[in-house]
Amino acid sequence: MTELPESPLRLTLEVLPNKPGVYLMRDATAKILYVGKAKNLRSRVRSYFQKAGVAERGPRIELMVARVHDVDCIVTETEQEALILEAVQIKAHRPRYNINLKDDKKYPFIRITDEPYPRIVWTRDTEADGSRYLGPYSNARQMRMMLDVMHKIFPVRSCRYDLPDAKVKLCMEFQIRRCEGPCEDLVSAEQYRDTVSQAVRFLKGDKAGVIRELKTRMEQAAGDQRFEQAARHRDQIRALEHYRSHQTMMLDENVVRDVIGLARHDDEACCTVLEIREGRLVGEKHHFLGGVMESTDAEILSAFLRQFYLQTDFVPREIHVSQELPDAEDIARWLSGKSEYNRVEVAAYQRGVKAHAQDMADLNARHLMEERRLKRDAQSDRVPQSVISLQRDLALDELPRRIEGVDISNFQGSDTVGSLVVMIDGKPRRSEYRHFRVRSSDGAPDDFASIFEVVTRRFRGLRERGESYPDLLMIDGGKGQLSSALAALSELGIDGIPVVGLAKRLEEIFQPNEPLPLILPRASASLRMLQVLRDEAHRFAVSYHRKLRGKRTLSSGLDEIPGIGPKRRQALLQEFGSMRRLQQAEVEEIAGVKGFSQKLAQELKSHLQPESTEQGEPHE
Repeated sequence: MTELPESPLRLTLEVLPNKPGVYLMRDATAKILYVGKAKNLRSRVRSYFQKAGVAERGPRIELMVARVHDVDCIVTETEQEALILEAVQIKAHRPRYNINLKDDKKYPFIRITDEPYPRIVWTRDTEADGSRYLGPYSNARQMRMMLDVMHKIFPVRSCRYDLPDAKVKLCMEFQIRRCEGPCEDLVSAEQYRDTVSQAVRFLKGDKAGVIRELKTRMEQAAGDQRFEQAARHRDQIRALEHYRSHQTMMLDENVVRDVIGLARHDDEACCTVLEIREGRLVGEKHHFLGGVMESTDAEILSAFLRQFYLQTDFVPREIHVSQELPDAEDIARWLSGKSEYNRVEVAAYQRGVKAHAQDMADLNARHLMEERRLKRDAQSDRVPQSVISLQRDLALDELPRRIEGVDISNFQGSDTVGSLVVMIDGKPRRSEYRHFRVRSSDGAPDDFASIFEVVTRRFRGLRERGESYPDLLMIDGGKGQLSSALAALSELGIDGIPVVGLAKRLEEIFQPNEPLPLILPRASASLRMLQVLRDEAHRFAVSYHRKLRGKRTLSSGLDEIPGIGPKRRQALLQEFGSMRRLQQAEVEEIAGVKGFSQKLAQELKSHLQPESTEQGEPHE
């Protein structure tokens, strides 16, 4: 294990128990960074601080481990208890390095109150007052429409009176048959609870079961000559069948199931829940999750299932996911204890009708993920998600809306040039690109000195002109190049500007005062934007270098030709730009240049003919 100094963390690692439980990693301010579960707390927690396995953990977790100051442990009797407790702790503390449901407190629930005559209402706050909750619902409008249909079919009271203690008179709700009149004891508490039970089953999706029960009651009422009651049940059945007929048929099986879809982009994911009841699609919910960049799809789905079903009282018989989960059995056992069914199954299907439902769930998730990205760009002053991601990954105080990139190019130590390119809100601003002819090289290639000169000249110019500094400066190179840029800024007395170096070999991101480079996943939007900036700086530097070298070669190649003085050399330089193009030109093209006759053009062509035209390519 890595040698740790005497600290609370070292003492904690030495006394960890060999039991299942949950661990909470804290920083120096006691803030919780990460919550995890373990079959064996001692081996799991200590593994974070061992050199072996660093590559598998990834840079995000390594950054987290570097900030850990202490670890708290909660021992549980079983692994299943640890599974539940982990979800509870993540929901309560929302640690930065965990996969978290985003904005879950904004989603509404349907609440069945714990009263002698319960009410069914919607709420955004859950309380430990004995009430039951269905949800959360990501589409509040759809939820309210379903509640409205429920109230039209089932006479559940909507008033807020404290029954049966409150003494009130019948209201309009009773007159339009939306309430059975419990305020004047026109219905017993038992009969009223039966109505509430039917309404809840309707909201859960068990419409076929409710219809069968209502048909039985209708026949009994008709047999007892209670024709008004029979007619009311008939109207309820018709309304339910009409509502049911407008729902999409997905599967022929009469099984209660949820199908979970997944889509991801950068450090965010979207999980959709297609609610299939009696083979019909009765509803869709979706939630966004953060902190998923270095997590596998299976890890994201596992975290979602634990956090999503922790919040709701209703759990279906089957839960379908797109791939096998390593902890599927643990999750299924936990959910079986929450569900009204004896056994809950968590499974993945790759073929058949069930796989088609899975494809639909994934498609919905991708659509919602793209819609969220476009809305976010529009709502944040058109700042793209890649800029927001870069601020997060580099831990910048401000959004890096203006980024400048510097690169150096030379050919065998000669014609060293620097380029500076500008990117604003993730898009190149070519009108603000700048070239620099490096004066400090003197024929000997020195990238460090060249970067020092370019950065010095750039920022001195910005200061003298009173222009704004960039939000981020990126240098093409590693630690040495980064140090040169920082030294230039320090000599100018300019501080507070974030500077990073991007090394091409392993795409490592070097930051000041950080001993280890940051390595982002290849799919990271942040890394991709830095790569585009680096490649654009390189292209711009190389193109300028070729232009300078071409002019120098053309000028020197004409020095020994009789009749070609400075003015004619300048005219040829403006017309052809390089020796290669001049050698390839026809006599008539040369004769068309100002100051050249047909005879002089022919003489120049004969002088150029034996010359070699091979030119080398510039490199960094």
